[in-house]
Amino acid sequence: MKEIPTTEAVGHVLCHDLTQIIVGVTKDARFRKGHVVTEEDIPVLLSMGKENLYVWEKSPGMFHEDEGAEILCAATMNDGMKRSEPKEGKIELTASRDGLLEIDVERLHRINALGDVMIATRSNHTPLRFGQKIAGMRVIPLLIDEKKMEQVKKIADASSPVLSLLPYRVRNCTIIVTGNEVLKGLITDTFSPVVSKKLAEYGVETLDVVQSGDDTQRIVDGIHRAVDRGAEMVVCTGGMSVDPDDKTPKAIKESGARIVSYGAPVLPGAMFLLSYIGSVPVLGLPGCVMYAKRTIFDLMLPRVLARTVITADDIAALGNGGLCLGCKVCVFPDCAFGKGGV
Repeated sequence: MKEIPTTEAVGHVLCHDLTQIIVGVTKDARFRKGHVVTEEDIPVLLSMGKENLYVWEKSPGMFHEDEGAEILCAATMNDGMKRSEPKEGKIELTASRDGLLEIDVERLHRINALGDVMIATRSNHTPLRFGQKIAGMRVIPLLIDEKKMEQVKKIADASSPVLSLLPYRVRNCTIIVTGNEVLKGLITDTFSPVVSKKLAEYGVETLDVVQSGDDTQRIVDGIHRAVDRGAEMVVCTGGMSVDPDDKTPKAIKESGARIVSYGAPVLPGAMFLLSYIGSVPVLGLPGCVMYAKRTIFDLMLPRVLARTVITADDIAALGNGGLCLGCKVCVFPDCAFGKGGV
């Protein structure tokens, strides 16, 4: 830090805020700490009575905080994102479309572990709406070594930013409702309306609702017909427990679907099944989806719709954070439910 005449300050970095007072109009910081003085600033500074300024000397090999923030932004920004202009060394990203936030957690950690830089994000796999905040990033000191920012660039790899906002690619679904009691008209189907409503929140059309009862072959046939008719996803509701009358898991297996996982460390939703026939996801939903506000279905649906690769290990990782507390005021997805997995 050094004191220099204001008239010689162009290109230098301010060490502290400078307040401008105009009686009856304003009393606020006119120039913020870290501001790089321009030629246009000189008359304003002089009018504020600032004939001398305390500035940082920008030496070779050092970046201003705003320059560093630009590098962090380049490391993270991807399609479907909008950025802010740097302010006090900070840049924020927001969603310019609906989509699923996917984070390369390992690379994010490596950048944050460098020290003197930070990137804070929403949780991995969070479904986002247009305009919602994604991340904020900044350089901690006012000036940062160029070598540190070169490390950020090396970790980030411009061809593959650390953050992605994936669009939802599944646009329609067939729902197969199991249960002889529903097929025989003994009770009203209250399951498929819940599923249809959740699908509609992501713009997914319900093509058909098929009542199969608890007959294994009818469920298998229903799955095959749905796929043959162009369904991009099939959801089987109920019949997922170990009760002798529950035939859904057996039917999905006999349909030829590749089972990714039957069972998930999530409550509500332990009896969830995820499988695929080719690229078409076939889901088995336990009864809790019908009456619990948030379940495994809410965690997995956006990932399935975005066509991300989901493994058995991914589902196993949900156990950390997989307990929904059933809060009276639900703020999902802005809560801890499902946020412990990688």
